[in-house]
Amino acid sequence: MPKRTNGQRGKLRFPRWVDLSLPIHDGMPTFPSHWHPLVEVTQLGRHGIEDRETRRIVMGTHSGTHMDAPRHMVPGGRTIDTAPLDLMTGRAGLVDFMPAAPRKEYGLVDFKAALKGRRVLPRMLIRYGWSKRWGRMSYFTDAPYPSVEACHWLGRQGVRLLGMDTANVDCHAHGWKTPQDSRNHKALFQHGIFLVEYMNNLDRLRASEFEFVVMPLNILRADGAPARCLAIEGRP
Repeated sequence: MPKRTNGQRGKLRFPRWVDLSLPIHDGMPTFPSHWHPLVEVTQLGRHGIEDRETRRIVMGTHSGTHMDAPRHMVPGGRTIDTAPLDLMTGRAGLVDFMPAAPRKEYGLVDFKAALKGRRVLPRMLIRYGWSKRWGRMSYFTDAPYPSVEACHWLGRQGVRLLGMDTANVDCHAHGWKTPQDSRNHKALFQHGIFLVEYMNNLDRLRASEFEFVVMPLNILRADGAPARCLAIEGRP
């Protein structure tokens, strides 16, 4: 029988599992650039014909919910297959900016205010409430983002993994062939931080700290990989 929590008369405490990943499906939205392929899920084996189901999957290393390794932006940087296993599971903290303003840059003052004196953990997730826009172009073009100062501060605080419910840790305007191309990616990778982008259901989290699991595909020498992410609330 599950134990009752002290001070909660008659209430039982169960772990609560929250899937933080987007489902993968044929034709799902991808970042609008030529280096991100369209996602294709094609059925090959069929019941009644081959008497079994199989599917071919075509997708990129940054399709849907995925983990970025430093190699994504840093020549010779760490690849996804070298990500430390102890990084992928453990206690995580939440920085809550929900509901976030479109295209807003959240600076160091905003991060400290959102934390309200809580500790910064090696795994931190930023909640903007942005996954509600999934399927619209504004999900990509109007997303909020941290300042480069905040990125360096997180690195100095010992963050090793940073997740968010947007497609990009950078401002959409700071893209390819611009003077500030992916400056937040590069700042975080400078500190050796791995990123988890396109997270889902962060608005369902009730706690500011929880157990977190992220499992990217083990692709040799890759810059990133699709990942399944879970939060477990109610576990001491």
